[in-house]
Amino acid sequence: MSQPTTDYLSECRRLVETVQAQRAQIEQAADWFSNTILAGRMVHLFGSGHSRILVEEMWPRYGSFPGFNPIVELSLTFHNLVVGANGQRQAMFLENVSGLAERILRNFAITSEDSALVISSSGCNLVPIEIAEQFQSRGVPVVAIISHQHADATPPQRPDGKKLQDFADLVLDTGAPAGDAMVRVPGLDMPVAPGSTVGGAMLINCIKAEVAARLTAAGQPPKVLSGAALLGAKRAAEIFESAYDEHARRLAKLYAQVAPSTPVEEDK
Repeated sequence: MSQPTTDYLSECRRLVETVQAQRAQIEQAADWFSNTILAGRMVHLFGSGHSRILVEEMWPRYGSFPGFNPIVELSLTFHNLVVGANGQRQAMFLENVSGLAERILRNFAITSEDSALVISSSGCNLVPIEIAEQFQSRGVPVVAIISHQHADATPPQRPDGKKLQDFADLVLDTGAPAGDAMVRVPGLDMPVAPGSTVGGAMLINCIKAEVAARLTAAGQPPKVLSGAALLGAKRAAEIFESAYDEHARRLAKLYAQVAPSTPVEEDK
């Protein structure tokens, strides 16, 4: 008799071991990110498709804190309707439009004090790759979250064959298998129940906890979003407002000195 729940949980235990084995890399990412936040700058987060989930896992939600800039393009991630306007077909197409990454980052005044986390399970879609490439060209250290097995098994979209990991200073592995899904059901040709979100969320929260420890040790404890059930309604509300205000002040720096526009020639 099939035991899909048992099988999935068994695979998740393997993901825990995969994340545990990357402790040194997690700590390196936390060093870079905490240095950025202590400098008053922001860690840029980017993911297209379902990788958006991990961007929002970092900030803003309970147990998270300012210092992160979630870059989420609705055209690449808002596919809840599946078909029709704003559907999945369009999002998957746009993920592989070269040049879109440059237009996205054109909105921000990025400096070498910043750092970046770019997420793509396959590491093969053009927009995340070019986002990482753009960050590196600006002297920004890039951490990538991919699935090594899935990335190795997926054909590259770029003509030069390069993938996200080729434009990352540090690569973290979710541990998800090729194809992402982890459970085989007898009589069904395709596996079900993906693992990249589970492995990725563990990586995100390990990094988050390590960054919080570094900020606190440096005398700048973060303003952590916390629920009324933990702190009481009044203090929880005060922290939310204070954290959002800090986010706004940090974000303002990204718009303060944006490079001047390049003139676009009109058609003759």
